[in-house]
Amino acid sequence: MYQDGEALSIRDPTVETLPREQLRALQSERLQQLMRYVRERVPFYRERFDAAGLRPAEARSVDDLQKLPFTRKADLRDHYPFGLFAVPGSEVARIHVSSGTTGKPTVVGYTRADLELFAEVNARALAMAGAEPGMTLHNAYGYGLFTGGLGLHYGGERLGMTVVPVSGGMTERQLLLIADFRPDVIACTPSYALTLAQEFKSRGVSPDELSLRFAVVGAEPWSEAMRGEIDTDLGVRTSNIYGLSEVIGPGVSCECVEEREGSHVNEDHFLPEVVDPETGEPLPEGERGVLVFTTLTKQAMPLVRYWTGDLASLSSAPCSCGRTLVRMSAISGRTDDMLIIRGVNVFPTQVEDVLGRFPELAPHYQLVVTREGTLDELEVRVEVTEAVFGSVGSEAWSDEANDDPALREVREHVSAQIKDSIGCTMKVTLLPPGGAPRSEGGKLARVVDKRAPLTT
Repeated sequence: MYQDGEALSIRDPTVETLPREQLRALQSERLQQLMRYVRERVPFYRERFDAAGLRPAEARSVDDLQKLPFTRKADLRDHYPFGLFAVPGSEVARIHVSSGTTGKPTVVGYTRADLELFAEVNARALAMAGAEPGMTLHNAYGYGLFTGGLGLHYGGERLGMTVVPVSGGMTERQLLLIADFRPDVIACTPSYALTLAQEFKSRGVSPDELSLRFAVVGAEPWSEAMRGEIDTDLGVRTSNIYGLSEVIGPGVSCECVEEREGSHVNEDHFLPEVVDPETGEPLPEGERGVLVFTTLTKQAMPLVRYWTGDLASLSSAPCSCGRTLVRMSAISGRTDDMLIIRGVNVFPTQVEDVLGRFPELAPHYQLVVTREGTLDELEVRVEVTEAVFGSVGSEAWSDEANDDPALREVREHVSAQIKDSIGCTMKVTLLPPGGAPRSEGGKLARVVDKRAPLTT
């Protein structure tokens, strides 16, 4: 098990520990090259730059970044499938597709050089999270059009690991292989890590009996409460990995196992900004806004100032791991999954943060949005722990279970905390263990919106 203060290797010290001024010079050089590249090869950007009166010489350094127009997901969908590619089809080595909730999916392409980059940044991410050459990686991210599985797979191989390509789902097989193959590292979504932990617990397998030392989780929002449960129940040290298909997939950033206080961005390849969600103006370090990335070295589908919709902040404060790469905070929400309940902006992660303050609650919940007439209602459905369930008794869990005095007290305290912290009144329903949906390997839908459209 990792011990605080234990020294771990840095994958690429020539870049990951580069002084900030030298890193900034490298970024500026690559930004100039990018501007020339996309102007020559992508009509969309040539038209955007011309419309804005921009010439390549006007982006001489990262200080000029704010002069450039944003690229948004709608632009990718408007040019579906290959309209933003900068290379002919004969040079595209792989295509991935990002799932979407509406409309056509987002298509991204990779040249062979892009795939080398993809493997390298994931190797860096795994090393940040504690992985080392010679370890075994149990990769439970989904393979296929989703970028997660293949990204971590080739990253693990690049790092010199033995990779077990389990993919998502098939929980019984996952449990068998973890027990028999004795992997050191697991990669999956946080909700699925909890699913595996609880399945081991139900079979009487303690964390001390497992070989796992590190967990690399991401692809969905999660909380410190979830981290604590994963760490304890799997006997690991859990680090967050961040990425999005449009930029490259996983490997854009990852927490270092030493501090786990923000994810180091591989900013020699992905230039990050945080901007005001309303005005698009750059925000100073430490202020939360929308994450924007410019891909400095991608060939097949480079992006200039891609508006991710993810809300976070940046910090270049020194880190004990020795890396000088800027750190991004945990994603606190998305501009496009924000709920507006009676005029109050609500992010699911805000609710999750409140739930994590209560030891009586397990980190399994769902938000259900309904509309009574013209008024929106938000219900929080959250599980209690096994201890609470046992103290109340299984016979209490009928339709009237939430009228039990002990449960009613918990429910009222949770509701009050939500009101005080978020400013929105929500109905709180307590569920027995297993009452909330579980991940089967993929992303877990936290919000169920049952609202019918308003009629006039």
